[in-house]
Amino acid sequence: MVTLVIGGSGSGKSEYAEGLLDGFSDKFYIATMQAEDEESLKRVDRHRRLRKGKGFTTVEQPKELALAAEKIQKLRMGQKKNSASREAALLECVSNLVANEMFLPEEIRGEQQTAQLVLQGIHALEQEVEELVVVSNNVFEDGICYDEAAMAYLRAIALVNEKLAAMAEKVVEVVVGIPVILKEK
Repeated sequence: MVTLVIGGSGSGKSEYAEGLLDGFSDKFYIATMQAEDEESLKRVDRHRRLRKGKGFTTVEQPKELALAAEKIQKLRMGQKKNSASREAALLECVSNLVANEMFLPEEIRGEQQTAQLVLQGIHALEQEVEELVVVSNNVFEDGICYDEAAMAYLRAIALVNEKLAAMAEKVVEVVVGIPVILKEK
């Protein structure tokens, strides 16, 4: 099952998404942020502290998301599981992943190609776990037009969100810490 959790910055979407996996015995946290400066290092450290003790195995995968599915397979082989084991993964988050896939050192990928790569990786992850929770940001809510590269980035996120919402069994928007169910099968 796939659940998409969307919301604005600081909306509480990450905490809500983590809570969705409370009943799972084996939980993977797919971390997509590339920490390249002091501010991003602080954000990564904050997220690590917040999820400490919650039973997550962290898989650092800033791009090429299908590799995270392979890492989960390898981790699974190295662990003894009982028949009652239930596996889940939390992908945090689409906006980082899209940026990492789009803005490469040697080129800027197009929004369609970027969205396709991200969605292929999500499909690979979906095949590996019983539950996949994907966190993403709302885009285009500020009404501001940015430069063309930033607008292409936002369109790529929007495209991924749209495709994810269509395939997900559940879509939740978190607004000021309050989950609003948009879709539930």
